[in-house]
Amino acid sequence: MRPVTTNGATARTASAMPGAGVSAADRNAPALDTHAVCPVLRAEGVTKIYRRGVWPRRRELQVLRGANLELCAGEVVGLVGENGSGKSTLMKILVGALDADGGSISAVDRVGYCPQEPLLYDRLTCDEHLELFGVAYEMDPDAVAAASEALYASLGFARWRAVRVEELSGGTRAKLNLALALLSDPDVLLLDEPYAGFDWDTYLRFWELTAERRAAGRSVLVVSHFVTDNERFDRLVELRDGKTVSR
Repeated sequence: MRPVTTNGATARTASAMPGAGVSAADRNAPALDTHAVCPVLRAEGVTKIYRRGVWPRRRELQVLRGANLELCAGEVVGLVGENGSGKSTLMKILVGALDADGGSISAVDRVGYCPQEPLLYDRLTCDEHLELFGVAYEMDPDAVAAASEALYASLGFARWRAVRVEELSGGTRAKLNLALALLSDPDVLLLDEPYAGFDWDTYLRFWELTAERRAAGRSVLVVSHFVTDNERFDRLVELRDGKTVSR
């Protein structure tokens, strides 16, 4: 299978992400049909407990209590909820960056992930990041070059291409963070607070790119603790008390 398109590391893709409490049958289930309209991503009964400390002061915090989520081709979905509701936890579980305690995850081969905090290398330039991630995604060098040029133009940071990350502003780092997730043109794009640090023009361009992906049959899941542009989403799903509720 192709690697999951994650910003920060090359993760594995699987029909069900591994996790304590996920049955062997779920882990070995066949991958979803990538040509099917719906779903291209499915989470069922996902649970997660964070454990802190040692006995007798050990504490448990159950963040997810059976969360369910489906994402269809050509759909833009917003995942909302209060701070600490488990949105980022669920996102990390969806891409395999964090193990679930229970439930199952099924997804198509190409899943792009843009984490809330950019995971970048201070001493590498933007160009070097794109080249490095292109190798991780097993892309042809010409395809990497073409995709990089398009992303520089779309997000408006070409003049910073030869600059090290340690010298970039927070907004430009956010653009590079998004560009790395978009580089391989994934079927499903998972974005955790993607526009934090964007100026207004870049914010509008972000939504133009999202609309273009929807029109091309790609799917986008956007995580936010608040949503001001409801009309830009096909659906909103809220995380409340560890469970998902459609809005």
